[in-house]
Amino acid sequence: MREIIINQNEELLTTLLVENGIVLEKYEEHNNQTRIEGNIYIGKVQNVLPGMQAAFIDIGETKNTFIHLKDILPKIDEKKENAEEIIKGYDIKKVIKPGMNILVQVKRDATNKKGARVSTHISIPTRFGVLMPNADFITVSQKIEKEEEKNRLIEIAKEILPEGYGTIIRTSAEGKSKDIIEKDFKSAIDKWNKILKSSKEEKQAPKLIYKSPDLIEKFILDIIEQKIDRILINNKKLQEKVNKILKDIENENIEVILKENENLLKMYDIDNQLEKCNNRKIWLKCGGFITIDSTEALTAIDVNSGKYVGTKDLEQTVFTVNKEASIEIAKQLRLRDIGGIIVIDYIDMKEEENKKKIIEIFEDNLKKDRSKTQVVGFTKLNLLEMTRKHIISND
Repeated sequence: MREIIINQNEELLTTLLVENGIVLEKYEEHNNQTRIEGNIYIGKVQNVLPGMQAAFIDIGETKNTFIHLKDILPKIDEKKENAEEIIKGYDIKKVIKPGMNILVQVKRDATNKKGARVSTHISIPTRFGVLMPNADFITVSQKIEKEEEKNRLIEIAKEILPEGYGTIIRTSAEGKSKDIIEKDFKSAIDKWNKILKSSKEEKQAPKLIYKSPDLIEKFILDIIEQKIDRILINNKKLQEKVNKILKDIENENIEVILKENENLLKMYDIDNQLEKCNNRKIWLKCGGFITIDSTEALTAIDVNSGKYVGTKDLEQTVFTVNKEASIEIAKQLRLRDIGGIIVIDYIDMKEEENKKKIIEIFEDNLKKDRSKTQVVGFTKLNLLEMTRKHIISND
């Protein structure tokens, strides 16, 4: 059974994806926390930094936001073009100037040390894709593996999108009819036209033009196609909100159950599961363990044999621990929503064939993750490098 559990208490709003009592994804938000990621503003350029090819934009928040030249120039398909080479041909001082008004979207929330990151590359999330005004390319989720289906979806997008619009087609579009996809994208295009109209009519800057979906709405839109059996909520207002979201996307066949004022984190021993997922050390069933350490630059994961001594064959012992660690690491990346650069220090393996098998096992388990991941491979120092994109920014 796959369930969405939404638990509100005095301090936190916790949203979970649970399968057969096991927490797969967890997102927490403090009740007084304000996220601005996804919001669209008319900003005012404050400072231009030629040496960094960047600028600071005032959007009306406590801290000015940061924008890089590549986020001002027209968006390109990085699979086909080299962004760095294109940027070299531009001088940011000739692109924007202090005092200029600029339409931007927040791509990453502010931290204690840094202001938010913004971009002129606006994206409007929909049920079946991400609409990108002023982009001229169409891509399909890597999770859709059949070439025939990819080509079908690309052709549908070409037919229904106006000239000058691009999109990233979600996995949820797989197998859907043209009519259903067209209706979904038309809604996003209408939303964008309203944003554009407001931005042209609004003379004052900085100014909020569009508020993005909150954590619950974004989560439901992203996950609803994954055969959810029911949604459990402990707050009446949140139940009404979820019912409205489901009605808006014409998906009212999912059972929404209100358990008012109950602590839903007591179900399935969820509170203990969540406590463990905050631990630095995670024990493996074989007796080995992994440690997870996050820095500002990257996340480092170390694999240790721990109590596992295995058989007389050292290589097989090491492979067994690394194999189990790969499965657990893929699970923890998803559960903790770890993003950015990730470096995994496996126990050294001498046989290249075993290294290839570990990568295959790891990549196979990463397929369960709905976020975009890329495994680069082992370095000369036998460290496995990869990247993962945050589902919900925790920066």
